[in-house]
Amino acid sequence: MEFNHMEYRYPSRREAIFAKNGMVCTSQPLAAQAGLDILKQGGNAVDAAVATAAAMTVLEPTSNGIGGDAFALVWLERKKELLGLNASGKTPRLINADKVRKSGCKEMPVRGWLPVMVPGAPSAWAEMTEKYGCLTLEENLEPAIRYAKEGYPVTPVIAGLWNAAFELFGKIRREEQDTDWLEPWFHHFAPEGHAPKAGEIWKSGDMEETLKKIAGTGARDFYIGELACKIDEFSRRTGGYLRKEDLEGYWCEWVKPIHIGYRDYEVWEIPPNGDGIIALMALNILKNFEFESDGRESAETCHRQLEAMKLAFADGTRYVADTKSMTVTAAELLSGSYGRMRSRLIGKTAGTPNAGDPRSGGTIYLCTADREGNMVSFIQSNFNGFGSGVVVPGTGISLQNRGCAFTLDGKSENCLGPEKKAFHTIIPGFLTKGGEAVGPFGVMGAFMQPQGHVQVLMNMIDFKLNPQEALDAPRWQWIKDKKVQVEPLFPKELAKQLSARGHEVEAVESAVSFGRGEMILKDKNGVYCGAAEPRAGGHVAAW
Repeated sequence: MEFNHMEYRYPSRREAIFAKNGMVCTSQPLAAQAGLDILKQGGNAVDAAVATAAAMTVLEPTSNGIGGDAFALVWLERKKELLGLNASGKTPRLINADKVRKSGCKEMPVRGWLPVMVPGAPSAWAEMTEKYGCLTLEENLEPAIRYAKEGYPVTPVIAGLWNAAFELFGKIRREEQDTDWLEPWFHHFAPEGHAPKAGEIWKSGDMEETLKKIAGTGARDFYIGELACKIDEFSRRTGGYLRKEDLEGYWCEWVKPIHIGYRDYEVWEIPPNGDGIIALMALNILKNFEFESDGRESAETCHRQLEAMKLAFADGTRYVADTKSMTVTAAELLSGSYGRMRSRLIGKTAGTPNAGDPRSGGTIYLCTADREGNMVSFIQSNFNGFGSGVVVPGTGISLQNRGCAFTLDGKSENCLGPEKKAFHTIIPGFLTKGGEAVGPFGVMGAFMQPQGHVQVLMNMIDFKLNPQEALDAPRWQWIKDKKVQVEPLFPKELAKQLSARGHEVEAVESAVSFGRGEMILKDKNGVYCGAAEPRAGGHVAAW
């Protein structure tokens, strides 16, 4: 990819960063620096990704944790090969939709034990290090262990998210019964009776010891050892379904990434159960239209993007699930003929999307690159902020709540069942051109993620913005039906024009809800260009 180094076509809040030896981008500066230190110690992009990811569980616990899930796209330069890693966990063997309905729930709850699934992130750290790293897992987790032991000053963005969780969990504790499962969260994350303020030092001896066990055993202790026993005991004692047997039967798996051709590039995502396919479906529709390079802020462009996104989400929410339950294939959903057919449904005014039939035709993101040309796109999440709110006593393990993405509708492919993967919103992205790596990219933020992928990619490919400009540009977010939210700097005149086309446009003050992204792209001379999200404390560490 060629970058416009000098002239900024869009008002940008910061400049992109250039380097040739290595780069790490993520939303927490200390974590990015930890990954860069690993590169300087002789680690490669895989080692840097693992080190950064582990550090993020300590440095940004409001979005991910040791008990979270992860996905990765790994580019191996010597082999010119892109690998996918699915480290999303499965549901416990003892749970099903009938049991949840009998407990009084009409839909999957967001907090507590019911949405907790087997965590996959620790297995991802171990698997990636063992297969493709240059260093040991002990070396890669050393920065995380050090920050857990010595502490660090909390950043303003994280302090705000932490306090919001403190207030939410406090409300649950006051208003609901049987909240024994929630008490360890307060003991661990608010030991002084409040969330840490910006600049306040926070540390965790429990996380230090847990990370040491994971590092020393290749994560096996988490799944078959003392940590697994502690998870099992707390689950049994406080009404959970997760058991040691569920942990023993799990390990992450390598998968074949899926892609489409878009203009002169290939856009890659992790296959279902992840919803990266939604971004690909939207681009597969949009590539049937021509866009002028200066047309990014035209009503016609934005309208087509929104309508394509709606159609892609309609199909994604209908069909994407655990692959064992899917009634259509990724290839069918991404076929050129189906994309053309769906594109013909886009008219001049806003529509309400419905799924078609292709057979008839809280999260952190990071990316790394090393001097050899290896690159990693990595995403890790507890889902909703701190996740389920369940923290295993004495461990610092905050468990994800990914199971809340299941439905209790027995007719749905994504209905809750035992040993099943849920519809997943965390999606790492990767861009190639002619068989050569261009680089990793990602945008965090639940169902904003595929929408962020589409907007950022089109900003670069169709509208010729450089990576930092592409991230800075104001975004829209489709919510449901004809409802669209736009962030504060979104052009007011464009919002009026979209309203005239039938879109129900709402301006939202918080920019955080529109995603937080990073990317590293390589130009034809082998120079890396890194960009980090201005909507958070994003940072590019390079040398």
